[in-house]
Amino acid sequence: MSDFYKKILENNKKWVESSLALDPNYFEDLAIKQTPPLLWIGCSDSRVPANEIVGAKPGDVFVHRNIANMVVHSDMNMLSVLDYAVNVLKVKHVIVCGHYGCGGVQAAMNNQSIGIIDNWIRHIKDVYRLHQTYLDSIENETDRFNSFVEINVKEQVFDLAKTSIVQSAWKNGQDLTLHGWAYGLNSGFVTDLDVNISSDVDLDDVYQLKF
Repeated sequence: MSDFYKKILENNKKWVESSLALDPNYFEDLAIKQTPPLLWIGCSDSRVPANEIVGAKPGDVFVHRNIANMVVHSDMNMLSVLDYAVNVLKVKHVIVCGHYGCGGVQAAMNNQSIGIIDNWIRHIKDVYRLHQTYLDSIENETDRFNSFVEINVKEQVFDLAKTSIVQSAWKNGQDLTLHGWAYGLNSGFVTDLDVNISSDVDLDDVYQLKF
């Protein structure tokens, strides 16, 4: 057994002990029910921990993560998480949180083959294609990269709004707002990208479903 593996098992024991020291019923209460007000759709990057970023405790945030925080309409994993969060947990907020320096977004800016992930990154390339004129006009590569991160988040928020799950919730009068954030790895701060959607009025007519 490696030293690293032993260490993380020991860390678990210490975490349990410190949690119980603060509240002897901590885990008993946590096991009863989860009522998170928030669904977090974030990147799989190990440097972007959902709970820690917003100062939340276990039970406060329902989480889905994938490469480059994508909302792909054929992704049954993401759709299942979204459906459960919206229709069972009744979350009031969904945050799509990207991050500056995202490797998936960076990979979509060039043509280097990485492996099977190329097929996932193609969805990110589609976002670049939609905004290529603007992005190509940004001469500084770092600025272009950062802008692409932000644009990708915004597009994923709109893709969330286009799902039948979200639109059905809105039609039923459910209190549900979608948000887009970008997280700074080198600062710890999030930037609200000012894409906050709580109805389908911001969508083109072709995307507005009739129930």
